[in-house]
This record gives sequence, structure tokens and C-alpha cells, in this order.
Amino acid sequence: MAEDTGLTTGIAHHGAARLPSVDIDSFNIELKDDDGFLGDRASKGAFRKILDRWRKPRRKSDEDPFGDEPSDKISKKKLDELLVGDDTEASAVVHSAIEEFAQELAYVTRRFLGTKAWARTERIVVGGGFRDSRLGELAIARTDIILKSEDFKVDLVPIRFHPDDAGLIGTLHLAPSWIFEAHDGVLAVDIGGTNIRCGVVETRWKKAPDLSKAAVWKSELWRHADDEPTREGAVKRLVKMLKDLIAAAEKENLRLAPFIGISCPGVIKEDGSIEKGAQNLPGNWESSKFNLPASLVEAIPQIGDHDTAIVMHNDGVAQGLAEVPFMQDVARWGVLTIGTGLGNARYTNRKKDNGKDDKKAEKKDKDDEDDKGEKKARKARKADA
Repeated sequence: MAEDTGLTTGIAHHGAARLPSVDIDSFNIELKDDDGFLGDRASKGAFRKILDRWRKPRRKSDEDPFGDEPSDKISKKKLDELLVGDDTEASAVVHSAIEEFAQELAYVTRRFLGTKAWARTERIVVGGGFRDSRLGELAIARTDIILKSEDFKVDLVPIRFHPDDAGLIGTLHLAPSWIFEAHDGVLAVDIGGTNIRCGVVETRWKKAPDLSKAAVWKSELWRHADDEPTREGAVKRLVKMLKDLIAAAEKENLRLAPFIGISCPGVIKEDGSIEKGAQNLPGNWESSKFNLPASLVEAIPQIGDHDTAIVMHNDGVAQGLAEVPFMQDVARWGVLTIGTGLGNARYTNRKKDNGKDDKKAEKKDKDDEDDKGEKKARKARKADA
């Protein structure tokens, strides 16, 4: 199966260390300390445990401002409202939890920066579901201040796109730019332990060749954790979602490139199989007999008039890749995704944005226009003949 999968991919290897715009220096590092995996200290669950500890002193005197509601059931929206609300006790508890979590995130970040793979990192983008909240933004900002106070020469910033969109948009950077020519968008898939999200990403490549203006045109979400499907059932549902999106794009005359980018948990092998890290997905996705890209190519052999090409990579890597256009002022940067666990990846830009590159780009644009003009002229001559 590995050989067949390599042939159907056509444009790049799955889980590749070298991509069109960046080299991936590391991803999914599993650092440990005395208490276990380091990432568990700065996960979404870790914040809830911290929040619960700060509630305990008030519970003893029956003055818990949150009442009997379990800490892991309080929505991010409610916590955000309490931050600026009139209930000063509740606000103080949330602020205390944010401060402690920031200290933990700073500790974890220091450990990453101390590894060889993360040496000389200039900027770290923080994504994941936790970032999609005011309390998440405050925790990131506080962590940045802590690190700077300790003379770390690194910036910590929230991911620019909504985390749900970033996971889809980032898959654009798994493909070479030429695949987007003459097309309006691509199919993207973001697979998680709870949800599977599929979308059509408009590249807007003509407006911004660096893909900085890319946006999710339409998406579908399936919370597979609620349905507890088999692995085969999950793939079948995924195929239906993709086919529905293809039909929707055709209805709107939106031209799809023959490419599907997939972000998925775990270590992705060159043939598209998953080495490890897929334990939260429905069924056994690490089986040697299962290969998601091959299954999708079999179900969707063509998009438009061309053979389907698929590239799959780690979900943390893909989410970070959404930031590629905005990281051209640094050489080395990373991503931390705060969710069920702590995803991580470190990148080195392959192209530096400078005057020479601009001139080359301008020349290329002119050459492309000349080529288009020549093609148009040939077409006209052929029609006249």
C-alpha cells in the first residue's frame, strides 16, 4: 500500500520535513519532567485544574462565586464575561488561574527553547482552542511578559486566524504554489480527537501569492466523539462531507484544485500511514492495514478533470503553517497549540523576504503575464484557423 500511496500523492510526501516555504525542524516533541509529559502542564485540562484549585478556598466557606458548577463545565464564554463583570470575587479567581497557567506555559516554553531543535527561535505562535477566548489571549500575553522579563529574545503571539480556520488554511502550505493556478480553492480536512472538520479554502492566490488572504469559504463539522463510529464509518462520513463540499463548490462555479490537504494527530509517515499519536481517533488509525490518503483517493479519484492529489501532515504543524505569510520577518519560529494536549512544531523559513526576492518576483510576474498573453494569442490563432 505504501508504494501505491506514494504514486497517488504525486506532489509531495506525507509528513515531510521540507515544505515549499519552510523546513520543519521538529514537531510533536514529547518532553517529560518528573510528573509526566511536559505538555500536560499547559493544556486545556491543566487550566481547568488550576481554576478548580483557586475555587477551593471559597468553597470551604460556601462562597464559591461559581456555585456548584464543575470547573470543566464552565464555558470559555462565561469565563470571559466574568473577567470584566461586576462579580469581583469571580473575576479575581479567573485572573488568579490565568496567572498560574501563564507561569506554567512560560516554564514549558523555556523547556522547548532549551532543546536543540528550538534553538534561536525568534517567535512563537500560540493556537488551539484555548487561544479562542479572552482568557487565552491574556494568558499568552502574560507568558510573553514573563519570558521577556527573563531576557528571552522571543515573542509569544496568538495565532492570527480562528484556530478552526487555521487548521484548514494551513494545509495550503503543504502543496507547491503552482497547483493553485487557474483554481479558486482547495479541499482541506482537519481531524481531531473530538471533531472532523472539512472545508473549502479560497486561496485568493491572484490577490496574494503568499496566501496571506486565504479564507475558509465553506466548512462542515462532524462531532464524531458523540457518535462513536467505527474507523470505516468515520472514513465513509468524511468522504460524504468532501463530496458535499465539491458539489457546493461546483454549484457556485468555484473551481477546485485537484488537491486535498489533511491535518491529523500523530506522527505521519511518508506513505500516509500513522506511526503513533492517533489513539483518540475512532478505531485503530495506526494499523498497518489502514491508510487514509489511499482510502480518500479511491473514493474521490478525480476533482474536476484531474487526478486527486493528497498530502497529510500533523495537525499542529498544519495549524502553524497558516502563519507562514506573516513570519517572513524572522528566520526561525514555532507554534504551540493548546488543546487536549500541547501540540508543537518549529520551522525555519526557506525564503527570506528582501529586495532581491521582490525583483525576482516582479520579473516572474512579468514573465507570467507575457506567457499568458502568448497563450491567449495562440488560442486566438487556433480559433481563426
